[in-house]
Amino acid sequence: MLDDRSKLLLKALVERYIADGQPVGSRTLSKASGMDLSPATIRNVMSDLEDLGLIVSPHTSAGRIPTARGYRLFVDTMLTVQRGQFSEHSLASDLPQKVISNAANLLSSLSQFVGVVMTPRRSSLFRHIEFLRLSERRLLVIIVSPEGDVQNRVIFTELDYSQAQLVEAANFLNSHYVGLTIEQVRERLQREVESLRSEIAALMQAAVTASSEAISETQDEVVISGERNLLAVTDFSNDMGHLRRAFELFEQKAQLMRLLDIAGQAEGVRIFIGGESQVIPFEDLSIVSAPYEVDGQVVGTLGVIGPTRMPYDRMIQIVDITSKLVSNALSHHK
Repeated sequence: MLDDRSKLLLKALVERYIADGQPVGSRTLSKASGMDLSPATIRNVMSDLEDLGLIVSPHTSAGRIPTARGYRLFVDTMLTVQRGQFSEHSLASDLPQKVISNAANLLSSLSQFVGVVMTPRRSSLFRHIEFLRLSERRLLVIIVSPEGDVQNRVIFTELDYSQAQLVEAANFLNSHYVGLTIEQVRERLQREVESLRSEIAALMQAAVTASSEAISETQDEVVISGERNLLAVTDFSNDMGHLRRAFELFEQKAQLMRLLDIAGQAEGVRIFIGGESQVIPFEDLSIVSAPYEVDGQVVGTLGVIGPTRMPYDRMIQIVDITSKLVSNALSHHK
């Protein structure tokens, strides 16, 4: 547990390092903290903070810089955020994809880092399903969502079904499972499989798997804007390895999707600081994220990706206001 003096010095050190990007020495820290302490006392406190893993001394300097753990303590207990600075911005209630693209650009331009927005999740419910026999043991599954989106999927079956059997299976699904999510249908089918004829049960389970795959292929895309901004960040431009790892993250998107999906499960702004999460295992990257809603229901996540040495108070404001702007634009669009 840190005492008040240690907290104030850590807060001053983090703020000074974020502002200047240079390791902070005891003399600089004494001025930045405004505390009347001797250099020896400050050095002792810095030594204690280093022992706790909150700061570290780069080998090229006598000063200290924050660790991911130090940033986390700073963000969780010492950060104050002034609201309303970016309230003059807006997003036109245009086509949903245009709203998402504009939001990514807004995040990037305001932060001068990278803006990321997960596109709204499509409904995993189905309104109607049909089977069409294409050839022996080869079927087309047609899935219609409540929004009217149509997804087609070709499946191969162990048995050769007649058209009458296909109609029977489709009618059963449409009469008993409409309005449920694909996962709910899957769970109920597993419970009710004994009451169904085995060949029909197998067909419906194959259809549910195909439906789940078809829906997942059309969602969870990420719009990214401002990757080139990282070229101007000294933390990256001085280390091509850091820069390369960041761009690999943007290209692959899979890790980014998992991170945004986790962030979407929390309320309000969430901060992931470099190296503390297995989802984003880069010491030099942090993400400030928040979910956005359509008519009160969370449908996606957005955020800013930048160096761990970012002005978190400003990023929190930018992400918070953008999530509200996206929520309003998409809700009004409907």
